[in-house]
Amino acid sequence: MANITKALDLDELASGDRPIHRLEGRLKLVSLLIIIVYCVFASELIVPIILEIYLLVILYFSKLSFKNAFKRILLLLPFGGMIIIFQPFLHPGNVLWSYSWIQITDEGLNFGILLFARLIVSLTAIVILSSTSPMQQIVASFRQLKMPKELAMIISIMVRFLFVFIDELETIRKAQKSRNFDIHSKLTPYKWRLKQVGYTVAMMFLKSYEQGERTYQSMASRGFSEESDLFNENKPLERNDYIYIASLISLLTVLTILIFIFPENLGYFGQNLALK
Repeated sequence: MANITKALDLDELASGDRPIHRLEGRLKLVSLLIIIVYCVFASELIVPIILEIYLLVILYFSKLSFKNAFKRILLLLPFGGMIIIFQPFLHPGNVLWSYSWIQITDEGLNFGILLFARLIVSLTAIVILSSTSPMQQIVASFRQLKMPKELAMIISIMVRFLFVFIDELETIRKAQKSRNFDIHSKLTPYKWRLKQVGYTVAMMFLKSYEQGERTYQSMASRGFSEESDLFNENKPLERNDYIYIASLISLLTVLTILIFIFPENLGYFGQNLALK
């Protein structure tokens, strides 16, 4: 229950009033996508290191908790980390360590380090975007970037229903708690507790279906159809937006110059660590 209701706290956190929070939604979305794409296609370790420092600076000026941000990154890390763990053992190259048929090569180790750095940058960018942009702003930004109308509508309704779902679940859990129901209690048989959880899931399914029908009928009664357009607020770029754009462009320009003109001065960090 606590993990689900964190979505409410996250959306409240994303509605802050720092300069980063006030940036235009499309600008934040596109800039962080550019950072991720630039990092993923770079083969030098200096790129993810500098980009991660840049993202940490943004995190600092956003007045976000580094501790909470790192916790969220650690929660997401296993999804890509499991692939990275096996990289040093899979690729040919000079053997650095071996035991029986297991061996670690320099090519595999370098590639694993590069993948890990890319993953950290990507996860940090995602955490910053979700912590500085409310869900509705992200959806609106996708719509303004010409996302297909049907997909935009599905995501918009999903975001709205998420909070309705959380409210309904919280109501059910309070009702269960008032009747002394505890899923972790050892005083009742495990099968009985499992059955109650099943009843809760079924109840949530029925409530979601009924709410969906009511929402559709309300939309249809107001003339909604597949031809209807969603309202998009056109927010002009402000001074902070231009400063943010200039800082990102300057950073990527300097990184590109370092990689292509002064790679020998960067040592290991300027080497091409991609698989050959």
